[in-house]
Amino acid sequence: MSSKTRVDMIIETLCDHKGEKLTARELAKLFLDRYPAEMAEKMKNPNYASEEELIAQLASEVGGRRTRQAKEKCINIKTREKPRPRLYFWDESPEVKSAAEADDELHEADELKLKEHDLYPILIEFLNKDMGLYCHRIDEKTSKNSQGAGGNHWLHPDIVAMEPLDKGWSQAVKNCVRFGNDKSVRLWSFEVKKELSRSNVRKCFFQAVSNSSWANFGYLVATGIAEGVEAELQMLCSLHGIGVLLLDVGDLYNSQILIPAREKSDIDWVSANRIVEENPDFMNYIKQVGIYHQTGELIPSVWNK
Repeated sequence: MSSKTRVDMIIETLCDHKGEKLTARELAKLFLDRYPAEMAEKMKNPNYASEEELIAQLASEVGGRRTRQAKEKCINIKTREKPRPRLYFWDESPEVKSAAEADDELHEADELKLKEHDLYPILIEFLNKDMGLYCHRIDEKTSKNSQGAGGNHWLHPDIVAMEPLDKGWSQAVKNCVRFGNDKSVRLWSFEVKKELSRSNVRKCFFQAVSNSSWANFGYLVATGIAEGVEAELQMLCSLHGIGVLLLDVGDLYNSQILIPAREKSDIDWVSANRIVEENPDFMNYIKQVGIYHQTGELIPSVWNK
């Protein structure tokens, strides 16, 4: 990748499109024309099978930390937060702040104040409504810690989920799958971090590997990724099969899977049992998965909390 950063691309592109208000996706499309060398290099990544996938990735990279950095670097860069979607534009007279711009700054400040714990219900909402998953929060503080100090290090995922594969199938097919011992669900595991930086990316990644070893899909979730970290993540993910999900707390449904996880065909029930023995939240999750396996019943009151 050349030295041209995504922040520079945002600034230069908006400067050349003065008078226009652009979405993140529109900016991403303009990047393809303005920076052909950089985009050609990025398309070499095997995770981008098409130009459309590259555009989606670029659009996700425009928001969050990069937008704040662009505003800090150039006072002419402005955003309009509401109504959604967020719009980006060049302001020729930035010394005068409008009420809307002041609201935008407050919105960004609120995002910065969020703690990791605050991200759990936001992620659960996205996983349920956008990806159709049924989620449980796993609180490590409720564990028995029977293994002694440090015995449960990197044991607990933050969020676990069940994906019912047979929703919408006919009852005859459901019965055939259930009694034929075929798979009717997939199990997911998520490790949540605020931001991935050069200094913490490997520690966070291998925490996700350890906590998600039992599941069909394991994901590391972050609200931001520092410049230069994506290449490290691509390498680690290709080796270990963990995926990366970017959570956009300002525009939840602009969140997206940056790197897809590699599916494990079988659940590691030995590892799952280890967590069950320690943690009642995980015990309840596995019980509900068992209920669904046996009956096909989803109890709304016990999911997505």
